[in-house]
Amino acid sequence: MDKALVVIGAVLAAVAIIWWFFGRRKTVAVMAQQQGDKQVVEIIVDGGYLPSVVELQCGVPAEIIFIRKDRSSCFEEVVLPDFGISTHLPIGKPHSVLVHPDTVGEFTYACGMNMFFGKVVVK
Repeated sequence: MDKALVVIGAVLAAVAIIWWFFGRRKTVAVMAQQQGDKQVVEIIVDGGYLPSVVELQCGVPAEIIFIRKDRSSCFEEVVLPDFGISTHLPIGKPHSVLVHPDTVGEFTYACGMNMFFGKVVVK
């Protein structure tokens, strides 16, 4: 009986771990807001990127404001390879990144260690 409980507990723990790391998470895209001649969106950097998906309008310059709250060295840098951007993010201070979304599509960005990801969707 004890062995059966241990096996059941181990199976449940394995399922929970698999779900936590590989389960499909619902992501909600946030549309950048028009401010004058550009569009602006804020991303909080705290254990990941929130929101993890931002939508930009094609052909309109965009300002993505990263606000880093996580002290992990992984989040010291954000890399947007499709826009040719790699920049340091200070802790607790907004840091603006200017992009020119001239091509429709989906473009990923990542932390400096390529462990945490986000997506820019240009429509």
